[in-house]
Amino acid sequence: MNIDNNLFLTHEDINNKIRRIAYQIYESNIEENEIIIAGIAKNGFVLAKKLKATLEKISEIKPTLCEVHVNKKEPQAEIRTSLPPSEYINKSLILVDDVLNSGATLIYGVKHFLQVPLKQFKTAVLVDRNHKKYPVKADFKGISLSTSLHESVQVILEGERFGAYLD
Repeated sequence: MNIDNNLFLTHEDINNKIRRIAYQIYESNIEENEIIIAGIAKNGFVLAKKLKATLEKISEIKPTLCEVHVNKKEPQAEIRTSLPPSEYINKSLILVDDVLNSGATLIYGVKHFLQVPLKQFKTAVLVDRNHKKYPVKADFKGISLSTSLHESVQVILEGERFGAYLD
């Protein structure tokens, strides 16, 4: 099967969704001077960088990036972040990933950040697959996509094939 035939979000579609999510983040943090945008490596962090750039264009909020390393095969293993907890204590934090599939990666990421007090905590994903095994939801999402368990979603946020594909 040719994955290019299964494009469901174009480069332009994704940029529009990023812009909309950025406005939603801004609206929910309008009283904040600074927020933390924590992106789950790799694609979640790329998405977080794009959200940060858009937020900087549309608001006065100072977004700080944090890269989150979660072992997707063993999400209960130790989670590492590029910022120490002292940098996000009592701040508004948005945890970002490209695709919400079973919810395991996101819920263990949520658990990690809940070890310190936060002012507000929200989640953002580009694609919500609606196959959750864990009670986690995306507060901000680009698209909800009902797929079978046998299908996979591939999001490419850089380069020539920039887009989202269903395989």
